[in-house]
Amino acid sequence: MLATLIPLFDDKMTVCAYSVFARKENLFLNPSYAGGARFDGAGTVHELEVVSSMGVSTLSGGKEVFVPVNQFSIFAEISLQCTVPPDKVVLLMDNTILAEDNYIKRVKELKEQGYKLAIRKLPINSFEEYREILKCCSYILLDHVKIDISKAKIYFNKQYPGIKLCAVNVDTQEDYDELVADGGYDLYEGSFFRMPIMESETDVSPLKVNYIELLNVVNAPDYDLTDAADVIGKDPALVISLLEIVNRMALNSEITSIRHAAAMLGQKELKRWINTAVTKELCADKPSEIVRLVMIRAKFAENLANDFELGIQAPELFIMGLFSALDIMLGKTMVESLEMVQVSKNVKEALLNNQGDFAKVLHFIKRYEDADWEEISRILVLENIDMDNVYNAYLGALRWYRDLIPA
Repeated sequence: MLATLIPLFDDKMTVCAYSVFARKENLFLNPSYAGGARFDGAGTVHELEVVSSMGVSTLSGGKEVFVPVNQFSIFAEISLQCTVPPDKVVLLMDNTILAEDNYIKRVKELKEQGYKLAIRKLPINSFEEYREILKCCSYILLDHVKIDISKAKIYFNKQYPGIKLCAVNVDTQEDYDELVADGGYDLYEGSFFRMPIMESETDVSPLKVNYIELLNVVNAPDYDLTDAADVIGKDPALVISLLEIVNRMALNSEITSIRHAAAMLGQKELKRWINTAVTKELCADKPSEIVRLVMIRAKFAENLANDFELGIQAPELFIMGLFSALDIMLGKTMVESLEMVQVSKNVKEALLNNQGDFAKVLHFIKRYEDADWEEISRILVLENIDMDNVYNAYLGALRWYRDLIPA
């Protein structure tokens, strides 16, 4: 099993829901699954298996989860496959579901069962034909490049006032900003929120400079605990966070100073905590999804270390994942960002030049985020990696993030 989450944003860059995409078979070894044969045994909706096994709290922080269904799986016993409340699940249909009586009847049944419905890949000239299905939908996903949203908004407000419009393939920040300014859509899906910074935006704030100083202290070879403690002491938020962690670890010990707390945590754990805590603070003025993105990348990369025969370098892979969006955190290009922060040669080669063994892991993770199952399948074969190991590594990263930053 392979599974990933793709966020849907509102006009405030807040994530309102996630789409879950899963694949049961390796497409590289089974190319027929890319065609009609992928519907063999389609009574099982693999995404529902993921949702049920993980729960919406771990998977999406309690937000709605969009689950794709096709012309076969829509007739499956969905209620038996899904153990989470129906109102948290949005069944995402595509144009393989036809505007015919048997489909219309089934869509109405699912709506009566409490499931929300959405539809995508519907051509403009099919809107009228799909009237009965659209009347049951809570969302419609539209390619913003192919549609005049000003006309579409009028049409949907008049014909289907309860439906929310979602722009898909929003791949640049400029596109997102323009679409939000036009005010035609309710939700936005695309890679715009994680696109690299191509031109520096602003000077780095003094607070972030302090955080960068702390990162450089703990990422230096054989760093000094007391130096790290002194830098932590400059930021009340970090002090409180550190004391909370140490107090949970040592219930019967009296913490007398920040240096004492740092010593209690130990050099290795302090380094890990600082990198994680500081990354969260660097993202404080960015969309919350950036924090989630880099945290999951970090843990996912660490969990994949053994599969890519880089087990001894797992801590470095964790850092690579954390810093994979450092340019977005600092509003600088990646070149400028890495000049400010001390990282290993392996991490720098991967982030700057897409070279080295670490680059393979980062490429894999980014393709996984996009549900590019064909490329993922190819890499699994070339690297001789077991699909279930990857699935468990990803779910492990989701659980770790849930525990680190509860919804």
